[in-house]
Amino acid sequence: MSRRLGRIKLGRARIVALAAVVGLGLAGCGGSDIKDNSSSSGSSKCGNLRIAVNPWTGYVANAHVIGVLAKEKLGCNVTYPEVKEEVGWQGMDSGSIDAVVENWGHDDLVKTYVDEKKTVEDAGLTGNEGLIGWFVPQWMADKYPDILDWNNLNKYADLFKTSESGDQGQLLDGDPSYVTNDEALVKNLNLNFKVVVGGSEAALLQSFRDAERNQTPLLAYFYTPQWYAEVDGQSTPGVKDPVQIAHVKLPDYTEGCDADPAKVACDYPPYHLNKLIATKFADSGSPAVDLIKNFNWTNEDQNLVASYIGQDGMSPDDAAKKWIDANPDKVDAWLKGISTS
Repeated sequence: MSRRLGRIKLGRARIVALAAVVGLGLAGCGGSDIKDNSSSSGSSKCGNLRIAVNPWTGYVANAHVIGVLAKEKLGCNVTYPEVKEEVGWQGMDSGSIDAVVENWGHDDLVKTYVDEKKTVEDAGLTGNEGLIGWFVPQWMADKYPDILDWNNLNKYADLFKTSESGDQGQLLDGDPSYVTNDEALVKNLNLNFKVVVGGSEAALLQSFRDAERNQTPLLAYFYTPQWYAEVDGQSTPGVKDPVQIAHVKLPDYTEGCDADPAKVACDYPPYHLNKLIATKFADSGSPAVDLIKNFNWTNEDQNLVASYIGQDGMSPDDAAKKWIDANPDKVDAWLKGISTS
């Protein structure tokens, strides 16, 4: 997770929903190796379509809605290599992956693969608007209203002490593969906190659930879109018992305030999430190229499909099909002009 692709602000951090994603086998995926673990048969016209899957439920929703359409409408042989974000870029460069369908930035990778090597191309926006930041359980915001202003965090630092943070308050981060500004923010804002890595995405979300149920203090890195979280009172329709959290406001983001990672002292920017395709795949003539470029939906769309997976226990393909069947106008717009023969 970094910041820019061209002039589009981007970034990255994610949390999968509890044991549902563990059950999908995503929580433990994505080391340095690329492997295909899901496939379907398809025709030779489209050929193979290898969509990288990063380990968070919203991404899974994007990948399988695109993948189901590519298989059923375009005859593609779709596989879903499970990888960490940077490995997806490496796969597009090496030719083992065709597309990443929810990208949260990575300035350094953009420079290497898009600008210099030209082995990866921007395939347009997903339509999803991302938010990265620091959050507390809603009960803390209700009990300590001024805690949502970063200027007051040191006043409450003692509340957040843990065995791992020692004499400092704990700021809980997510998966170790996530690239964040949090270490620099704590230092540059002179906060009496220690960044502690929370481990798996499911574990981080469970930490919020435990903090809510047990009324224990928690300050943690989090993001939206996220189907299971009710953020500042807004939740996904139909989700039962969402975890309730509130966003802590850091110093306002301004253009360029995050240019030097070591000197960052501002909030995360708004993130306009985008898709990426391998240049070789873009030039292949596959009809799936246009499908990926045309794919565009909302946070609400993504969260709904993710809730089918995380809450209702549907397989990613079944969840995708349910949404596809209910949204023919959007699907028709994505497929318009694409040859299916």
